[in-house]
Amino acid sequence: MFYHISGKVAAIEPSLAVIDCGGVGFALNASVNTLSRLKLGELARLYTYEYIREGAFELFGFFDRQEKRCFEMLIDVSGVGPKAAVSVLSAVSPEALAMAVISGDEKALTAAQGIGKKIAQRILLELKDKIAKETGGLASGTVLPSAPAGSSKLSDAISALAVLGYSSGEISFAMKDIDVESTALEGIIRQVLKKMAG
Repeated sequence: MFYHISGKVAAIEPSLAVIDCGGVGFALNASVNTLSRLKLGELARLYTYEYIREGAFELFGFFDRQEKRCFEMLIDVSGVGPKAAVSVLSAVSPEALAMAVISGDEKALTAAQGIGKKIAQRILLELKDKIAKETGGLASGTVLPSAPAGSSKLSDAISALAVLGYSSGEISFAMKDIDVESTALEGIIRQVLKKMAG
C-alpha cells in the first residue's frame, strides 16, 4: 500500500498529475484544488489512495491529509464513487465541505460536476450522521475550551473537524489553547488544522 508518492511533477492534465518517482511516472487522479497547488518540474508529495476493482487499479493523489480524509469519507457515502468524490473536492475545499455539512448547504455540493440534488442530500445526511457518532463521545470526559452558554460555535467547530475525519481525542488536544469565545468559526477551524499539520 502506498502512503504517499514524492517526486518531480512531470505532467499536469485535467484531473490528473504525473509524479516522476525514481524514473517511474505515477499517474494520480486529483482534484482541481490539489492540481492548482502543483508546479510542473517542481518536487511534490501527494498522499495516495489506491482504488482497486476488477480489471482496474487507480491511484488518487491529495495535496494534504485533510483532503484525503474527506475523500475517504465521501466514498463511504452510498452512491458516491471516487470520481464523484474528486468532483466534490474540486468544487469545495475540505474546510468548505465541513462547513457545508454542518450548515446543510446542498448548493455548495451541487456546484460540483455530476453531483445532483439527491446525491448532495445523501452526502449531507450520511456525513451528519457520521459526525453525530464521532462527536457523541466528545461530550463526556473530554476537556474542551469554554464557550458562552448557548453558543453553538464550539459544537459547530467540533462537528466540522469531525467531518474532516479527526477523532475526538485529536480535536480535544488541538483545541486546548484556542480562544473560542473571541475567534470566528472559520478561524477556529483554521487554527486547529494548522496545529494538526504541525
